[in-house]
Amino acid sequence: MKKMAWKPVAALVTLFAALFASALPAHAATWESSDKWGTWSNGGYTVRNNVWGSGAGAQSIWANSYSNWGVWANHPNTGGVKSYPHSDRNIGRRISALGTLTSNFNVSRPGSGAYCTCYDIWADGTNHEIMLWMNKQGAVGPIGSRQTSATVGGHSWDVYRGSNGSNAVYSFVRTSNTNSGSVDIKAVLNWLRNNGWMADHIVTDVQFGFEITSSNGGLNFASNSFGVNFS
Repeated sequence: MKKMAWKPVAALVTLFAALFASALPAHAATWESSDKWGTWSNGGYTVRNNVWGSGAGAQSIWANSYSNWGVWANHPNTGGVKSYPHSDRNIGRRISALGTLTSNFNVSRPGSGAYCTCYDIWADGTNHEIMLWMNKQGAVGPIGSRQTSATVGGHSWDVYRGSNGSNAVYSFVRTSNTNSGSVDIKAVLNWLRNNGWMADHIVTDVQFGFEITSSNGGLNFASNSFGVNFS
C-alpha cells in the first residue's frame, strides 16, 4: 500500500519540478519575478510582467536588461487578452518637438498559442493608444475596423481604428510577420496627425512586448534585443 500511494505523489512532485524549471530562463537572469505586477527598472526603462486580464494563468518574467528579457506564460485557451509583458521607455515630448523617434527589436516566439508581438505607444496621457503589430499568432485581432492600408515607418500595414471604451486605439498590423527589424515611430505619428486622427500630443511612453491571449501548457517568449532612440 505504501508503494502504491507513493507513486502518484512522486509523479506529482516531478511534474511540479518540471513546470517550475520551464518557467525559468536557460541561464541565471539578473532579475526574475512571478508576481503578476512584477516591475524592474534598468537603464532608463521599466520592465513589467503585467498580467492584467481576467482568467489569466501563471506567468513568470526574467530579465538581464531592458533589452534582453522574456516570459514563460501558461494562460488558458480562452478569449481575451491575459497579459502584456513589456519593456517601457518614457518619452515625455510633444510630437512636433521630436526630431526622431525610432526603435529596433529582435524576438524569439512560439509557433503556437494566440498572441501578438507589438508596440504600445501612448500619447496625451492614456487618451491615444497606437499599437504596432510586428507579428501575430493564432486567433487574435485588433480593436475597431480596418480603415486603409499604409506604408509608413519602414513597414506595410493594415490600419485599424476603434476604441476600447477608455481610449482611442489605432492599430497598425504588419501585412507579414517579422521577428526583427526597426521602425520609425515618428513617421507613424506624423501619419496619424496628417490624417486628422490625432493632434500634436505629448508622447508619453513607448512600450514593446507580447500581448498574450492564450499559451496553454506553457510557452516561452523572449526579447533578444530592443531599444528606443529619440532626439
